[in-house]
Amino acid sequence: MLKLKNLIVLQEAVETKNLELKLIEQLNKDFHLSGISKFFDVTSSFENLKDELSVTLLNLIQFKYDDYLNLIYRIDLSEKELAIITNSNLTDVVNQLVFLILKREFQKIWFKQYYK
Repeated sequence: MLKLKNLIVLQEAVETKNLELKLIEQLNKDFHLSGISKFFDVTSSFENLKDELSVTLLNLIQFKYDDYLNLIYRIDLSEKELAIITNSNLTDVVNQLVFLILKREFQKIWFKQYYK
């Protein structure tokens, strides 16, 4: 498994392995299973996906916190990784969450590809 340190490394890994479509499909699946009616376009670029996810997370945190918590549980973000987010600026927190979510979703699809 690759060591994914930031969004740039993550983006390179996703694009190198041609897993953009699977990443978006996994994200859509987890949103749907969390009861959130958000659908990410499968033709979106990684940058657009990242931006759209940021706006969606910000909205969930501000207005639908229970739905946000359900999503975090469904995606299976580790408490250890969530605990390292210490910034008090909501925009920075959301950017860090975007990375953690996309990293976890990439891990899921990578393991499915590797062990099938």
